[in-house]
Amino acid sequence: MQNLPIIQTTYDFIRWYIPILDNLPRKHKFSIGDRMISGLYEFLEGLIEARNHPEKLAKLELLNVKLDVLRHQTRLLFDFKQFDERRYEYIGQRINEIGKELGGWIRQQRQKGNNQYT
Repeated sequence: MQNLPIIQTTYDFIRWYIPILDNLPRKHKFSIGDRMISGLYEFLEGLIEARNHPEKLAKLELLNVKLDVLRHQTRLLFDFKQFDERRYEYIGQRINEIGKELGGWIRQQRQKGNNQYT
């Protein structure tokens, strides 16, 4: 089965981001780092589930919230000085790219839902 672009983008982002989170100092790795790693895996799983689910919109809207949580967790790590500004900007760009793809998918599902009743 062909992956949707958002699934591939997320997969590539996880492959890049997890090693960084794994190398956080102990005080962050076993608290926010582990939560973020779990959240990233759950996000990818959620995208795959949504792709195959008849009621995509509700799943996608929940994933949008998870992405926002990841965005804030990343900002916290930056505020804790765990990334330099260049890396933080790169992470933000990747999260925003995923967010745009997710937003487009949500809009498409909303339009599809509205068209069912017309």
